[in-house]
Amino acid sequence: MRKRIRASKRGFALFLVLALLAVKTLAAGLDPSVQQLIVSVASDWDASTGKLQLFERTGSGWKASGPPVPVLYGKNGLVWGRGVLGTDEPGTHKQEHDGRAPAGVFRIGTIYTYDSALPEGAKYPFHTVNTADAWVDDITSPDYNKHVAIPDPANPPPWFDKQKMKHGDFAYRWLVEIRHNSDPPVPNAGSAIFFHIRRGPARKTAGCTTMAEDDLVRMIRWLRADQHPHYALLPKSEYEAKWKPWGLPTPQEAAAVLP
Repeated sequence: MRKRIRASKRGFALFLVLALLAVKTLAAGLDPSVQQLIVSVASDWDASTGKLQLFERTGSGWKASGPPVPVLYGKNGLVWGRGVLGTDEPGTHKQEHDGRAPAGVFRIGTIYTYDSALPEGAKYPFHTVNTADAWVDDITSPDYNKHVAIPDPANPPPWFDKQKMKHGDFAYRWLVEIRHNSDPPVPNAGSAIFFHIRRGPARKTAGCTTMAEDDLVRMIRWLRADQHPHYALLPKSEYEAKWKPWGLPTPQEAAAVLP
């Protein structure tokens, strides 16, 4: 009888361990509140080009919202970033000025623009960039990887000149914030990661994801804050390994962006 009781207790303990592991696995995936997902898949960690597609969650899975578009990444490829998923992955992680785009899953933040309004049909939080705006990439600053607006642009603090946001640069007309290393920022883990207009069809980036302006504007019109949009960027091998536990589109659903 005692042996049966001990065996029963061991079985129950094993059940609890497995149940906790299952809960942890489920918790590690994309939150159900995420109804819009931007997906981009590179051929490997060193790739600087790929395709990107917009997806919306349905009752039966993910449905593409429009065709895939070509994009460019960091000039040195990809590396793990700090976001909603991917932060704790083993291997090399992004550092400031490494020329790599952060891989993982990230929230979409504010849109920054030179314009006083978003494109017609767009409904998303935005900020019009002016002479008071800076994005801090100084790893020693308490405001590292944050947007800062100074109170008096006519009398800026000493640090401002090197950190101020550019004005009149066509590539930065639309900056869609990718919240890498943002919650909270870790010094030297990479800053100022955005979607923006490409400088040319083969011009690689310092870590952002770029595309043609028409494609970026189409994305901006599609974004809705109440749908909690996220961005998933992975090399093909990691996408194939993680789409299921992370709750991403299946390889069949994402076939158009898989290299």
